[in-house]
Amino acid sequence: MVLRRLTTLLAGLGIVAAGLVTATPAHAAVFSTYGSGVNVRADAYLSAAVVTTLPGPTSIDVDCQKKGDRVTTSEGTSEWWAHVPALGGYVTVVYISIPEDKLPGVIECGGDPEPPTGDITLADVQAMFGSRIANPTIVQEGLPSLNQAMRDAQINTVYRKAAFLATLVHESRLEYNIREIGDTRPYGGRGYIQLTGDFNYRPAGQWLGIDLINNPELARDIRYSAQIARWYWTVARNINPYADQLKMGRVNAAIGYPAGAEDQRRCDTFRTAIAYLSGQPAPAVNCSRTAKTLGDTSTMTRTQFEAAVNEGTSNRG
Repeated sequence: MVLRRLTTLLAGLGIVAAGLVTATPAHAAVFSTYGSGVNVRADAYLSAAVVTTLPGPTSIDVDCQKKGDRVTTSEGTSEWWAHVPALGGYVTVVYISIPEDKLPGVIECGGDPEPPTGDITLADVQAMFGSRIANPTIVQEGLPSLNQAMRDAQINTVYRKAAFLATLVHESRLEYNIREIGDTRPYGGRGYIQLTGDFNYRPAGQWLGIDLINNPELARDIRYSAQIARWYWTVARNINPYADQLKMGRVNAAIGYPAGAEDQRRCDTFRTAIAYLSGQPAPAVNCSRTAKTLGDTSTMTRTQFEAAVNEGTSNRG
């Protein structure tokens, strides 16, 4: 705790990486972080996206704190996270320069809310996908993290939800911890989106702030599997617009596998999901791919894929 106390003293003198402590809103309390490379996350969980990273000891204005994932360092352990409005996220209290594991004098953030309306339930996916939901216990266990990832990714319309869920049920049966059967490659398919290849494991891990190259099994950990699917859907690719346009063929191409009979199966599942979620017959769906996305697109960068998907159309798939 020596380092934490010393940094607290320095912070009190205004000696922090960001300079002198600035004026603080009346509702917030000023603290200082210590160390370098401290992540600010979108929520109080290690699976939440990294909003920014603090380069060194930094003065922060905290308006509330909440319980989340437990973090342990050589300086201590805490399951409390400080909300920093100016940074748009949460910092684990273990990296804040105080001797306690909970911030003194700081209120707790509002109690856990009821699940937002519109969240997908086990009953929903069973109604949509029937026997594809082979392990309902695992599916149920993963749904809170999956719903959170969908909210984070703005997968919040009938078409977007239908495309995302149809894709995942074909990829992983909506099981967060699944490993592709028979795939013994170090970076073989894992998790909701069946993350594949070091060209995906590396950037996905960097985005999450974890080392997936040396710990690839984390890709099917309940803390990360849904957020990896979110990463692929919105960062490695930009798939929501294809769902908005009912271009399921382009959604399929974005996932990476070559065109074939699987495309039509996924398009049919997409339409089934739309009908269920909207309560009315699904409209016509475009299941075609462009000529340059008929093959395996998995190694393309986002820029390369977008260039390929915007060139010429094909009726195959």
